[in-house]
Amino acid sequence: MGHATALANTDSNERPDYDKVLTDIADYVSNYQIDSDLAYETARYCLMDTLGCGILALKFPACTKMLGPQVEGMTCPNPVHVPGTSHQLDPIKGAFDIGCMVRWLDYNDTWLAAEWGHPSDNLGAILALADHMSQKFEAEGNPGLTMRDVLTAMIKAHEIQGVIALENSFNKVGLDHVVLVKVASTAIAAQMLGATRDQIIDAVSHAWLDGQSLRTYRHAPNAGSRKSWAAGDATSRAVRLAQIVMSGEMGYPSALSAPKWGFYDVLFGGNEFKFQRDYGSYVMEQILFKISYPAEFHSQTAVECAHILHDQVKDRLDDIERIELTTHEAAIRIISKTGPLHNPADRDHCLQYMVAIPLIHGSLVAEHYEDDVAADPRIQMLRDKMMVQEDKRYSADYHDPDKRSIANAMQIFFKDGSKTEKIEIEYPVGHKRRREEGIPLLQAKFEKNIRDHFPAAQAQNIIDLCADQTKLEDMKVTDFMKAWVL
Repeated sequence: MGHATALANTDSNERPDYDKVLTDIADYVSNYQIDSDLAYETARYCLMDTLGCGILALKFPACTKMLGPQVEGMTCPNPVHVPGTSHQLDPIKGAFDIGCMVRWLDYNDTWLAAEWGHPSDNLGAILALADHMSQKFEAEGNPGLTMRDVLTAMIKAHEIQGVIALENSFNKVGLDHVVLVKVASTAIAAQMLGATRDQIIDAVSHAWLDGQSLRTYRHAPNAGSRKSWAAGDATSRAVRLAQIVMSGEMGYPSALSAPKWGFYDVLFGGNEFKFQRDYGSYVMEQILFKISYPAEFHSQTAVECAHILHDQVKDRLDDIERIELTTHEAAIRIISKTGPLHNPADRDHCLQYMVAIPLIHGSLVAEHYEDDVAADPRIQMLRDKMMVQEDKRYSADYHDPDKRSIANAMQIFFKDGSKTEKIEIEYPVGHKRRREEGIPLLQAKFEKNIRDHFPAAQAQNIIDLCADQTKLEDMKVTDFMKAWVL
């Protein structure tokens, strides 16, 4: 009896096998060969678009104040060049800055599933380490990385983040999707630092063990600019965790599954992750480009509806009785809100605001979120007239793997009894189903962002070096990064 009692008051200290989620990620990063031309072509467009969004963000002091060395005058060997700036930083702060600028305007690519997110956020860690390590290798007389290595890393980071997101909702337990940025970037960063399979497993275990960001900063009543630097924070932490493991630090086999103390029990309601598919190149091939509007992605088709209706209502705004918005469950949960909007980050996560702007102005650009535009009383007048309702079909099609639509519809009713037609758009321009229509617009978006920031000759050089798939893939990372320095 005494023996049994003693056993009951002890924990077994037998180390379990590593969680399969950890080993699957490491096996994929270490061994999987990407053979999809579509994935590499899409990754090139993704690279262009992501960096273009980052360059556009440099127009905004709220973003640029976050950039630069941790301590003024601080230097580092083999520094990371932050595109569009003169900053040369250590890899951790470099990852933060690149991750911060590409995410700042909510204009980079996105992925919508059980969890939402922006897989190109991982570019912060990828580019920072690729630049730093390539300089180190070349200084030692060895070849550095090529841009094909960067595209491969992007495909794999997209895949890790996106596949986990397919069936697992972190937002429903209050966690922010940047946990998946940290996990994906940690795996890739470890591999770029030369980690073995076992070291990648250890590094990823640390990413899950970390304290995870709460979604508080994305939602009413607290939405704020942290949502714009949260990805930079995640990528910089990923680089640090990978470095820690490469110094010889141990990992934690049941970081996810340990009873009581693991991620599942502490932060995921006691549930294990579910998986719809194995890791391959699916996510990059299916990625959603945010082409038309710098707006939270669930609103893209609603904004397009409003854009279409602009000409019919621009001279009749005072005559509107009500505006019916039909949407899907995720949009209602994330971006449908009433009451005051306190800052640009608050406004680009408000469905009603993002719809009001194109009804009034016929467009939606990043500047429309600033305080001077937001002071227009017509915006609130229109918001007050909006009725938001869910269409169950839209919600079902959103989760359907063969459709993955992001549908919205809009109809406007006037005080005299007249009304517009009901405009329904199921797939935004950046969706794979509208890729043919979208890519020329993506290229135009990229070129405008580059030409607005760089001197003419430098801008043309950047555009040219991104235009040819083979030439870009063969290019040294160090040459690519230097092309973006001001």
